[in-house]
Amino acid sequence: MKYIYYLMTLSLFLIQCKKSEPKAGATQNTDSIVNNKNINVSILIDLSDRIDPVKYPNPSMEYYQRDLEYIKAIKTGFTDHLKSKKVIQLDDQMQIFFNPEPSDPAINEFAKQLKVSFDKNTSKENIKLVDEKYTILPGKIYQSAIEDKKYVGSDIWGFFKNKVKDYCIKDKHRNVLFILTDGYMFHKDSKFTEGTKTSYLTPELVRSLKLNTPDFRTKIDDKGLGFIKANDNLKNLEVIVIGINPEKGNPFEDDVIKTYWENWLNQMNIRNYQVKDADLPTNLEPIIKNIILNK
Repeated sequence: MKYIYYLMTLSLFLIQCKKSEPKAGATQNTDSIVNNKNINVSILIDLSDRIDPVKYPNPSMEYYQRDLEYIKAIKTGFTDHLKSKKVIQLDDQMQIFFNPEPSDPAINEFAKQLKVSFDKNTSKENIKLVDEKYTILPGKIYQSAIEDKKYVGSDIWGFFKNKVKDYCIKDKHRNVLFILTDGYMFHKDSKFTEGTKTSYLTPELVRSLKLNTPDFRTKIDDKGLGFIKANDNLKNLEVIVIGINPEKGNPFEDDVIKTYWENWLNQMNIRNYQVKDADLPTNLEPIIKNIILNK
């Protein structure tokens, strides 16, 4: 009986030890725990002519209006995240960027006001100010850009090369970058080629590469087509691209754009990403909020 008792005791001990062992791939680093609680949200807005309601009209809902609703959803997800925490736990921020900066100083001033941060010394009453700012100011930014009509393109490639690490990645935070763009990438100051790869993607380039057949992925792989890598080791950054809007006429254009983006993000070691079409905000709002709340 004693022998059986010792066997049972030993078995229980081994089972308990097994339960306490971390799973493969898990980490006990406290920074990773903090990263799940503190969030750093960035929004990079493409203020190119894609938002022009005259050049690219959409009767169901203009593209700049969709952007504004996406931004509201991001704001709501962020404020819901803040409300889920105790004041002493607050260490979160959200901001909006453009690249290059618009010539209108008013737009840059609005962007400055849209950079909000919360820490343990911040009153939760300030959350209401976030609601007010993100309800009013983004609309003024788009209105000013549309009225100005000086669309110089959006240097997304240059932003990733020169600014993303400094602007969008914060230690001990979960860093999420939303990019509102139609998926095409072009700016006169960042337009160059390295072999078969480019720093830009336009409808004209897609046509010249004959990526309009079902075997477009094979062509991309065989010829080594894609974006030039702009940075290295962005593993601490999550990227959500929203607003893909392919030019009409090529049934594979949407997939070509997404393939370019997905390959590019993978090259920069960004493992957590999503690339979404310019869908109606009612369809994307719950997805956006769940991304921020890490659901």
